[in-house]
Amino acid sequence: METTLPSTAPQPRDHQRLALKLLMIVAAAFAFGFALVPLYDVLCAATGFNGKTRAGMGPGGINVPGAVASPPSRIDLTRVVTVEFTGTVMPGLPWEMRPLTNTLDLHPGELHQAKFLVHNRSSETIVGQAVPSVSPGHAAQHFEKLDCFCFKQQTLAPGETREMPLTFIVKPEIDADIRTVTLAYAFFNVGAQKKPLKERE
Repeated sequence: METTLPSTAPQPRDHQRLALKLLMIVAAAFAFGFALVPLYDVLCAATGFNGKTRAGMGPGGINVPGAVASPPSRIDLTRVVTVEFTGTVMPGLPWEMRPLTNTLDLHPGELHQAKFLVHNRSSETIVGQAVPSVSPGHAAQHFEKLDCFCFKQQTLAPGETREMPLTFIVKPEIDADIRTVTLAYAFFNVGAQKKPLKERE
């Protein structure tokens, strides 16, 4: 006599539950990805990890959004540090970016300004955000931005070209073996990040 085993084939209701769970996992991962970026920036800005720089007070003691006050530095005339500037534009942002000064020799503690030229190649108004990084990474805590276009989002009209200034100090406390510091900016398309997922597909 043959015995009939109960059917193990998944029922339609099981498929619906599985699909719902997968959708919830995808939504949670998507939300976590958006939350991770600002958390990472806060961690890096506080610790100097991964070359993230700290902000400072603006010229004349004016508070700059996101700025951190620091005492005035003395100038170390016995040393020269070379600062290299680079800029890049991330995929999805039809802009061009380049430093107007590629390198700058300075004494630690001196106040200096550099400018970047940014151009919107598209026929649309676009909002971008610049994210700075410094290498070597352990030099970031001694590279202080007093005023920077990266402190806020930048809006460029169609075809607009703009000079964006940076005022900074390389503190004299920087390690004596560091002779070259590279400041790199990456511009991201803020508008593209804010679009719903369906609009980006």
